[in-house]
Amino acid sequence: MSEPQRNQSSVHILTVEEGFDGQRIDNFLLNYLKGVPKSLIYRILRKGEVRVNKGRIKAQYRIKVGDQIRVPPVRVPEKDAPARLDDRLLTRLAGGIIFEDKRIIVLNKPSGLAVHGGSGLNFGVIEALRQMRPDEKQLELVHRLDRDTSGCLLIAKKRSALRSLHELMRTNGIDKRYIALLNGSWNRDRIDVDVPLLKNTLQGGERVVMVDPRGKESLTRFSVRERYSGRMLVEARLMTGRTHQIRVHTAHLGTPILGDEKYGDSEANKQIKGLGLKRLFLHAETLRFRWPDEKQDQYFKAPVEPALNKVLSALK
Repeated sequence: MSEPQRNQSSVHILTVEEGFDGQRIDNFLLNYLKGVPKSLIYRILRKGEVRVNKGRIKAQYRIKVGDQIRVPPVRVPEKDAPARLDDRLLTRLAGGIIFEDKRIIVLNKPSGLAVHGGSGLNFGVIEALRQMRPDEKQLELVHRLDRDTSGCLLIAKKRSALRSLHELMRTNGIDKRYIALLNGSWNRDRIDVDVPLLKNTLQGGERVVMVDPRGKESLTRFSVRERYSGRMLVEARLMTGRTHQIRVHTAHLGTPILGDEKYGDSEANKQIKGLGLKRLFLHAETLRFRWPDEKQDQYFKAPVEPALNKVLSALK
């Protein structure tokens, strides 16, 4: 499909190509009409100004290959061209690609970089990748990592791959394992945490998550990898994918992640800084899944950055 014009003064008729098959019409329009407020997108859908094959449709309609979409004239606010990202950042991201084929990119995301722009950020991983790969028109995040978390991040290169991976996530078909350095110790080597999590937004706009019976079901399976004096390196397997899940579950156990300024222990964080920890010690180490059309698992492992290994060596 052709690129949208900044100000559309006439009706556009678009033909759905293979890569967009199955996408919801509202999501398609949000991507096609970049810069148009969501409220306007839903208004033109509700009023029937968007037509598919000359008929009215609802926002939930999933477009099909060959569909003819009528997009009415809309005024898109003029925006400055996006700033060119620092070449050093782009080089760093390119060097962090663990695996790539025709369907996906697996990136070892650095700590401190958001996965997408927004909330005061001009760009994130996905915007940077789109700038690096202007010919890849369908790059999309499969899942998210917190800004301060490093490690395996999946990016789909095709809509068909994105749909397959989202279905695998929905049915727990993607095994995601993290490592975290915790303050404190357990008397067991394995612990399952099964407590509901509720998202809240504070008055200043900060988002926090807390254990609350009104929240969503969440389950993390923890196992101890190594014990130090008053600290532990643990593996966390996500059975659900709630916001800040590992961070809140470890804090709920009384053993928060070191370097966590939101849910952690400020005194413990201050002490571990003396050993060189300058970030959240949470790393998405491995991903494992199997494509529906294949017989072998896909397995990816993101190396831990040297600074984290130095902290572990200092603890020994």
